[in-house]
Amino acid sequence: MSAVTLAFGGRALKKFRRTPVQLLDVAVHPVVFTLIFSFLFGGAIGGSIDAYIGYLIPGILVMTLLVTTGTTGAALSVDIATGVYDRFRTLSIRPGAVLAGALIGDVVRYALASAVVLALGLALGFRPAGGVLGVTGAVLLVLLFAVSLSWVWTWLALTLKTPGAVLALTQSVLYPLSFFSNIFTTPATLPGWLQAFVDVNPVSQLVTVVRALTAGDPPGASLGYLLVGCALLTAGFAPLALRRFSMVR
Repeated sequence: MSAVTLAFGGRALKKFRRTPVQLLDVAVHPVVFTLIFSFLFGGAIGGSIDAYIGYLIPGILVMTLLVTTGTTGAALSVDIATGVYDRFRTLSIRPGAVLAGALIGDVVRYALASAVVLALGLALGFRPAGGVLGVTGAVLLVLLFAVSLSWVWTWLALTLKTPGAVLALTQSVLYPLSFFSNIFTTPATLPGWLQAFVDVNPVSQLVTVVRALTAGDPPGASLGYLLVGCALLTAGFAPLALRRFSMVR
C-alpha cells in the first residue's frame, strides 16, 4: 500500500473527526433495528426474545454493513460536487490511490458498525457457539462483501454525481434486498413466490453463511459462491470506477 493511499486514508479518517455526523448510521442504525425487532417482534417471530437474539444478530450485522455502504457513494459525490476531486486530478498521483484511500475510511466505518452490533448483541444475550474464531470469520466475510459492494456505489457516484440521487438509488436497492431476505424471519414462513426470491437473494446467502460461522457450523458451498461474487464485483466495478474517475469533470 503506497504512502499516497495511506495519506488519502488519513484524510478520510479526519473527516469523521470533523463531521462526526457521518458516524450516525454506524451508531444509530444497528441499535434501532436490533431493539425494535428483538423487543417488539422477538416473541412473535422467535418464540422468545432470548431465542430470537441468536437468530437476529447475524442478520443485523449484515444489514447494518450493507446499508452503511450506501453512504460511501453519497460521500464521494459530495466531494465531487464541491470540487475537491478536481484538485486531486491535477496532482501527479494515480487515481487508484485517491479511491483506495477513501475506501480505507469506509473500512473503518464498517468495522465500527460491526463492533456496535456485536457489543449490543452480547449485552442482550447473544452467545455465539462459534466463539472468537467463528465471529471473526463472519465479520471479515461481511467486511469483504461490503468493500466489494462499495466499488459499485463508487462507480455510481462518479456517474450520477448528485449526492441525493446516489443515496436515493442505493437505499432503494439495499433496503428491499435486506427486508426481502432471511435477516428477520425464516423463508419457510413466507408465501411461495416471496420465498423463491428470498432463496436466491445474495443477502440471504450471506446471512446464512454468517449464521453458520457464528454458530460454529460448516458454511457449506455458499461461502465459495460469496467469495467468487466478491471477486467479480471488485474485478468488474473497480476498473470502471477508476476509469470514470479520470473522466469526471
